[in-house]
Amino acid sequence: QVQLVESGGGLVQPGGSLRLSCAASGRIFSINGMGWYRQAPGKQRELVARITSGGSTNYADSVKGRFTISRGNAENTVVLQMNGLKPEDTAVYYCNAVGYGEPVVSAFDSWGQGTQVTVSS
Repeated sequence: QVQLVESGGGLVQPGGSLRLSCAASGRIFSINGMGWYRQAPGKQRELVARITSGGSTNYADSVKGRFTISRGNAENTVVLQMNGLKPEDTAVYYCNAVGYGEPVVSAFDSWGQGTQVTVSS
């Protein structure tokens, strides 16, 4: 079983910055990729940014140039640096990880509990 713990959400004014972190723990053999998704009230969950084990990244068009996803300093962690935040970025942000667990190599697709990001003056 793989657990994801997110941190770093909060309230920020438009134009401000926040940094989200996510750490995966448990019986992990390998992680193929980690990412951030968000869900605003009344809307479907959408991809924000993902990073693969090889370092490739992809972003939603709405956050390109403002958000940066990277691997954290600790193993199995990912960081989302969010700059130039807008009110429309307000949502619950969820961390996701896909990979293989151990001791029996089996695929996992795990989600964190979510962290609230609110952009408002």
